Amino acid sequence: MDGVHSTSSVLPVETLELIFNYLERHELVPVLNSNSIFHNTALRAVYRNISETSSVKALKLIKTLASNATYSRHVRSIDLNFADNFITANILRLLNRALQQLKSLTALTLNFSQTDNTADVAWIFQGCSFSLTTFTSSMRCDRSLAKFLAMQPKITELCLRGLNEEYDFALEPKALPKLGQFRTVTAYPSIIGEVLRGRPVESVSMSLYRRDVCASLDTLLLSATAIKRLTVLILESDPPVALLPLIAARLPHLEAFHLVVLTPHSTHEILLEIGSSLTQFKALRYITFMAPGIPSSFNDEKIIAEAWSKACPTLQTIILPKGLVWFQRDENWACLKDNED
Repeated sequence: MDGVHSTSSVLPVETLELIFNYLERHELVPVLNSNSIFHNTALRAVYRNISETSSVKALKLIKTLASNATYSRHVRSIDLNFADNFITANILRLLNRALQQLKSLTALTLNFSQTDNTADVAWIFQGCSFSLTTFTSSMRCDRSLAKFLAMQPKITELCLRGLNEEYDFALEPKALPKLGQFRTVTAYPSIIGEVLRGRPVESVSMSLYRRDVCASLDTLLLSATAIKRLTVLILESDPPVALLPLIAARLPHLEAFHLVVLTPHSTHEILLEIGSSLTQFKALRYITFMAPGIPSSFNDEKIIAEAWSKACPTLQTIILPKGLVWFQRDENWACLKDNED
């Protein structure tokens, strides 16, 4: 114990924090019980970034945070998942009290069940004084959520992945003035447009459905700045060969494009055809194409990478369904597998 006390008196608190940040939460438990200096420093490390994927553990956690300001003041980032349980009014009130205690919170993720996502739960932010830079939630996009977002001017990253339903969601024009990244899974084009309109969003992740492909892509033109990074999840849409010209027509100066196709239409031949659609991009440097069930070999992907780069000379990195990272080296296209060989 003398050795521990000696170490704690020699090492600055800042050094201890750096060391403790490398430990897992379960590894910090014995540190908490060593001495007062270690306890106070480790306590900050334990509560600084919290992620609970179990509803039971999340409930225990918010009970602690709601009743103990000593713990809650250290929380900077918290991820709570209630997706596998129905939330009662009492739990929501408890969550509201816990959130009110998190005065230093900067990153918040809240996931609820599909049933709870259809109700107005954004009232849980009443009385909260934290200032977020990152917010992710599955709650519905309604007037209450819009009011909360209007009170968070420092948010730079926003993810809304609630159910695709029409509610009264209208953001104030001055809301989210620093928003740079927006992700959504099932939002209507009207919601995407409401978020992007007049805001400096450069990175967007969205899903496309056959019924509203053009309407969804048109919302990308509403950002106050040019979209540089785009991630598209195709759930039910036309083949990528038909989709890419629509994107290029709206975002000719796109720099990074990530395409995830869940429809069963993709083949090796279609991947080759995509090259002709890439000619319309003027600044594309990175492209990722992921799709299930494409029987492509290493040589097949190399041929595709070479064809795409010929169609779009600005390309620097290509990732295809096998997961290999292709890049240009000495005027030829190679991948990490080549380097390993």
